[in-house]
Amino acid sequence: MKHHFITIEGNIGAGKTTLATLLSQELNARLVLEEFADNPFLPKFYEKPDQYAFPVELFFMAERFKQLKELIQQTDLFQHLTISDYLFTKCLLFAKVTLPEDEFRLYQRLFDIIHQQLLQPDLLIYLHAPVSKLQQNIKDRNRSYEQNIPDSYLQTLQDTYSHYLKNQSVPTLIIDVAQADFLNHRPHLDFILQALEKEYAPGQHFLTLS
Repeated sequence: MKHHFITIEGNIGAGKTTLATLLSQELNARLVLEEFADNPFLPKFYEKPDQYAFPVELFFMAERFKQLKELIQQTDLFQHLTISDYLFTKCLLFAKVTLPEDEFRLYQRLFDIIHQQLLQPDLLIYLHAPVSKLQQNIKDRNRSYEQNIPDSYLQTLQDTYSHYLKNQSVPTLIIDVAQADFLNHRPHLDFILQALEKEYAPGQHFLTLS
């Protein structure tokens, strides 16, 4: 394996956790999954986003930092592959969408202080799917608090991710997963595994599932 730390990102419902879990099993990698279910503000945020946006984003940032900070403290990090289903920068991307400007400026100051303390991935996989596909996946996994997420919110997140990816330097594989089924269609998973055998220059690389 040419990579040490692979991060999988994408919009809500893109399939990040499924792919990360499958890859970790295939590659015998350490798996780091976001512990979103532990955020007590998340259901409240979906009901009253204006009231709970700041605490929900602050809680996510604290938990993600704690989890990723532990990776640095593990001396065998570079002796094994680690796969994560989230990028720490997603804290800032979601906050940009959910917070008013004054709260976002405060949040960004906190983010900038702690972001530099974390290990950055050497490869980013971004799963892109249309909003209709995301909504179908959200419906299928049936988390009660997610069932009324507006299309407009998902589209705004999509646009925010797109802008970020165009302006960052980590080698990034952008994969259209509108028709992907990594769990039940083995060739789709094999496609990703073959892609991970290669090295990539900084910037975006667009891949189409065969």
